[in-house]
Amino acid sequence: MPECSLGHVVIIGVGLIGGSLARALRQHDAVSRVTGVARSHETLDLALQMGIIDQAEMDPVLAMKDADLVVLATPVSSIGPILESIADHIPAHCVVTDAGSVKGSVANAARQALGARIDCFVPGHPIAGTENAGVSASFAELFIDHRVILTPLIENSETDIQLVQTMWEVCGATVVRMSVEDHDAMLAATSHLPHLLAFSLVDFLSQQERHDDIFCNTAGGFRDFTRIAASSPVMWRDICMANRDELIPLLDSMEKQLASYRTMLQQSNGDQLEQAFQRAKSARDSLPEIAKSGTEKK
Repeated sequence: MPECSLGHVVIIGVGLIGGSLARALRQHDAVSRVTGVARSHETLDLALQMGIIDQAEMDPVLAMKDADLVVLATPVSSIGPILESIADHIPAHCVVTDAGSVKGSVANAARQALGARIDCFVPGHPIAGTENAGVSASFAELFIDHRVILTPLIENSETDIQLVQTMWEVCGATVVRMSVEDHDAMLAATSHLPHLLAFSLVDFLSQQERHDDIFCNTAGGFRDFTRIAASSPVMWRDICMANRDELIPLLDSMEKQLASYRTMLQQSNGDQLEQAFQRAKSARDSLPEIAKSGTEKK
């Protein structure tokens, strides 16, 4: 794990991700100061009381003074407006990054907001999280052995990219790089679609006439599959809407897959159903250990 001093780090959005990042950086003495920015007095007061941040601001512009590195750990829909508000106040040497689950819409918003300063913005996405939210749910070990995907822009310098990479490596993460387009296509399949399906299943069952009896008779499999449906509806609404161009074709394909399973049941074709299940099991068994144990935010 690299040792470094990132200087004054500003974290906008002191929730699960932002709070965990602050905890990890402070635990490894990788910062000189952490300023937390949030819209809630209660969140900031709690973060100060827990020793997660050194300084609290409700106005992101005020937090920019002497900032060396700024991390936007907010819902994807708010990243553009925040960048617009701070664009003229980012110190010349400062690097800005984010933790959003969608990169195409974020990169477009950053270009519009920052203009000629777009070179300072290095898009990123930690593939880590839990279904819990808020600074009280944060913990320093959240990113250990999890992937962080950076999707550098053509304007980014290698020095700035490396700074963001080092920040995440200090937290115990494995950092990889890929294009914005590849990120959004892959995350749509492995994260956004599963969340949408989990929400859909629980929503469907909750509207059944005997939903109370149904939910009283669930077991571990149901809890495992639907755990992510306890995630923030607002956050996942934003993610799904921002990446809808990738999600809609996947949903179309998923409908065809479910229709084929329905046909197997109608035709009492147990052999085909077993073969489909075996393909799925083999694919699941071959997943890397990080993917098997990892959970997704936001």
